[in-house]
Amino acid sequence: MSVAALSFPLSSSSNFKTCKSFKLLPNATSQQISLDSSPPNKTPSSSQSFKKTGVIVVGAGLAGLAAATRLQAENIPFLLLEASDAVGGRVRTDFVDGFTLDRGFQIFITAYPEARKLLDYDSLDLQTFYSGAKVFYDGRFHTVADPLRHFPDALQSLTNPIGTIIDKLLIALTRIRVLSQSDYDILTADEVQTIDLLRRTGFSDSILDRFFRPFFGGIFFDRELETTSRLFDFVFKCLALGENTLPKNGISAIPQQLAGKLNPSSIGLNSRVASIDCESEDGVIVNLENGELLRSDLGVILAIEEYEAAKILAGKTVPGLVKMPVRSTVCLYFSVDSDRVPVKDPVLFINGSGRGIVNNMFFATNVAPSYAPPGKALVSVSLIGLYDSVPDQELVERVMNELSDWFGEVAVGSWRYLRMYRIGFAQPNQCPPTNLMKDPRVKPGLYICGDYVTSATFDGALVSGRRAVEALLKHRATVKV
Repeated sequence: MSVAALSFPLSSSSNFKTCKSFKLLPNATSQQISLDSSPPNKTPSSSQSFKKTGVIVVGAGLAGLAAATRLQAENIPFLLLEASDAVGGRVRTDFVDGFTLDRGFQIFITAYPEARKLLDYDSLDLQTFYSGAKVFYDGRFHTVADPLRHFPDALQSLTNPIGTIIDKLLIALTRIRVLSQSDYDILTADEVQTIDLLRRTGFSDSILDRFFRPFFGGIFFDRELETTSRLFDFVFKCLALGENTLPKNGISAIPQQLAGKLNPSSIGLNSRVASIDCESEDGVIVNLENGELLRSDLGVILAIEEYEAAKILAGKTVPGLVKMPVRSTVCLYFSVDSDRVPVKDPVLFINGSGRGIVNNMFFATNVAPSYAPPGKALVSVSLIGLYDSVPDQELVERVMNELSDWFGEVAVGSWRYLRMYRIGFAQPNQCPPTNLMKDPRVKPGLYICGDYVTSATFDGALVSGRRAVEALLKHRATVKV
């Protein structure tokens, strides 16, 4: 459930192409960019002409789009370069045979503060989840509900085996605690691992194993809950204040809306950067793989993945090492006739049994009917980890066998496999110690942004893009003075 968001092919009978997984290779060299001062065979000379602009933003994911949005608001000329064929980065959607397939299970929380400033929620036509979850434990489902939104359900669930009555009181107290703090205070507070925070709070092992590990483990792609308590508190606060949603037209509607507000001539798709020269007397020079040279008068903002930025900046500065393991996930999609969906509620199902490989799943068309063609329903299943040693066919069979225990063999036997997304880098690892307020300035003329610079959420990515521009403007103002 990527909140940074929360990103996954098989038998010869499938009509869908396999989505290849990304594998992080410790000694691999970057295929995106290098910071060589003189790219091979592309050494700039005074006789060469450059396409000039104020700022060059490399990467059109949420962070890069947020940076471009701020630059446009400041009337600063810019170029937003994206190596792929569309904006969005990890926040992408495929539309296949009438199905809307987000690249990985990603939920958008309406209370994200930066998102509320930048996005038009009405235009996104957000479709809402039930505020809670159904937990599979001891062979059946048990409801965990938000008492402020579903009081009767919450009352009935007080005595279920997903935690004690005291646990449910502690959840209410945790809600009060996080709502009493500012976002800044939360993101800069003393930190421990989330599991340690929950144990210190007094939660029992039953609710830790049956609810917190699958629910927040699905958000952080971390069932051990080693992720910083800062991120837990921030997400818990957003969940308390907002709704879990999906845009009607898929998760990619979010980056597309941001891109739609930008000057189209400022966006370059299929524009892979080969190198960046920050030492040139002509300004900051960006060399594209097609041989084109671009010059930035104000600076370059690297809005690319953490592992790429670390490789690019190696030896040039000290950005910090990428924490391992990075957070990985697999998402599988199935179709079924809409009249054969066993549950009609727009609810998330999580695995509290402590067994199996499925972490969470939901019937996407129960939330957003637009995710499938008429008469069909869409099933989304998420695993934590990459399972790269397990062949696709075997993984699909294991998932279907496991879910047969949840919903019955007859129901699951009618599902048709659609597509799998294996996502090697779904989120950065944000175990303590963390710095969620990193300085985006690497050196004069070079800035970074992305969810690894702030919090590993949709909102963190958006905030980081804005902050990178603010750092650039502050430095330029200081230079002028």
